[in-house]
Amino acid sequence: MIDILLLDDHAVVRTGYRRLIDAEADMRVVAEAACADEACTALRLNRVDVAVVDLSLQQGSGMEAISRLLARQTDLGILVFTMHQHAGYARQAFRAGAQGYLTKHADPTDMLAAVRKVAQGKRVLSPDMAELLANDSLEADSSISRLTPREFDILRLAVAGDPPARIADQLHLSTKTVLNYLSTIRQKLEVHNDIGLMQLAIRHGLVLQR
Repeated sequence: MIDILLLDDHAVVRTGYRRLIDAEADMRVVAEAACADEACTALRLNRVDVAVVDLSLQQGSGMEAISRLLARQTDLGILVFTMHQHAGYARQAFRAGAQGYLTKHADPTDMLAAVRKVAQGKRVLSPDMAELLANDSLEADSSISRLTPREFDILRLAVAGDPPARIADQLHLSTKTVLNYLSTIRQKLEVHNDIGLMQLAIRHGLVLQR
């Protein structure tokens, strides 16, 4: 039996996932969470084989959640199931420790198959993302790939309009630390201000609606 943790901030979405998963004979949902804090608590209270994680959360971020969950349970399988159909998100999710990346454009049966593969320790990538990653690797402008998962997360939140203090609160950092990260990000991406960051983020498809 594959025991699963669902991390998504939409209760209706989690309910749909639970019904789909619990209908399978070899897997079950043992815990649900709407944020990284709840997910860590659930992991402390339950034995979990695979966490199905959305990257867009109202509180904190899915990328941070991946790191925190793996810090608590190193053998946990992480399957990202998200709306973000972009190579940069997938690359950073794998760097953070995810084993699978599936977009919500995938068929529900694909998600079930991906859970099984991740539970077996295999890496999973949806076909649409495999093509995007292949094309992205051929592009000359690979500046986003220079960022660490933490830097990528802060960039994503910054271009979404979150001020440094809110980013700090979401990622459990100090405001000064976030400002230092933003300075490092600008240096790595070779931009000099927030306008430059926004233009680069738009060019790489990082400015997306939830």
